Amino acid sequence: MRDFKELVDAAKGMKKSTIAVAQAADGTVLDAVEHGRKEGIVEPILVGKKEEIERAASDSGISLSPYEIVEPGDGVSVARTAVRLVTEGKADLLMKGLIATGELLKEVLNKENGLNLGKTLSHVAVFSHKDYERFIFVTDAGLNIAPDLLQKKDIVQNAIDMAASLGVENPVAAIVCAVEVVNPAMPATLDAAALVKMNERGAIKGGRVEGPLALDNAVSVEAAKHKKIESPLAGRADILVAPDIEAGNVLYKSLIFFGRAKVAGLIVGARVPVVLTSRADSAESKLYSLALGVLHSS
Repeated sequence: MRDFKELVDAAKGMKKSTIAVAQAADGTVLDAVEHGRKEGIVEPILVGKKEEIERAASDSGISLSPYEIVEPGDGVSVARTAVRLVTEGKADLLMKGLIATGELLKEVLNKENGLNLGKTLSHVAVFSHKDYERFIFVTDAGLNIAPDLLQKKDIVQNAIDMAASLGVENPVAAIVCAVEVVNPAMPATLDAAALVKMNERGAIKGGRVEGPLALDNAVSVEAAKHKKIESPLAGRADILVAPDIEAGNVLYKSLIFFGRAKVAGLIVGARVPVVLTSRADSAESKLYSLALGVLHSS
């Protein structure tokens, strides 16, 4: 796939997925799932207090007649109820509604519910830009603050798996740093070298890892040649792996606000992906994230 139109069309061509929306009493969230439902991509189950969901839907002009609403039982959290819908086979993926991310992910990671795979969860963003004929993946811009080496290993693997689910063959993950040489004074470059070695020895599978690479050398073959970087992977990155959440978040928002790129994103690493949408997301972006969740969960 090269753009979001292809992604949405692919999701439409698949069996409609059921999505459990944790705390659906929010107009922005309801707008997103209504969009996805009308496009024939998802069949939402709204989790939360019925009265609150009805009020939010009314304020947004959305009819709830096509929807199933599930209220948590006494003493049971919205997060646990939404996750239980997945473990019981009633839903295929999760969506974060008006609930703290940590609250929902704590339940996802509960070892008793069957969604925890023992891996680091991470956020993977998928960008489409007019100057590139392929998707660019960015991780982790929204979840892990200062990941250590083992967490970075999982973050890279999660992104490779995501790229593969969209048809990218043998994706290239660039470990992005400020420089393209290993410098003991810059721990991120040491991690980059270790991740490359892990990939060479099969600890990271399904793709190729190169680094450390500065951003220009990761995405531009010409820049890599100019700096005499002798690697067939330099400049050909599908995946940009940030050293920490600050760098990742700046890169993410720069692509959106300066680069005018289109974006979708998921939290991955559990048995099912978690769809997140922001109030600032466009209607298009919300639809893309839902379609991405459908494809990655299949």
